[in-house]
Amino acid sequence: MAYPLANALYQWEEGARELAAIEDPRRRRLADRVVDALRVELRRRIGPTFSADELADLYGEGTDWAQQIAIDVAPAAADDAQALADAAFWAYLRGAGNFAGGRTLA
Repeated sequence: MAYPLANALYQWEEGARELAAIEDPRRRRLADRVVDALRVELRRRIGPTFSADELADLYGEGTDWAQQIAIDVAPAAADDAQALADAAFWAYLRGAGNFAGGRTLA
């Protein structure tokens, strides 16, 4: 069953906002390291050519793998693992073939 793109977008944007709100430089470096590792894994899982809907479907299958990567990369960021996963999905969304900075293309 397809995961609703609108729901995914809301969650991903919230994750991106939480990432942007991190002011502590050490914590921000850890968070950025986690997001980078997650983007690499997203590329492996979905590839470079995808739609926003396909990314939402991948998200709907579960993000346990993303949370585990967050914990492996930066154990200190474990409390923020879901928000960082959401931020990584938001960042990766920019590469979707049907997405243009906040809206899907028809």
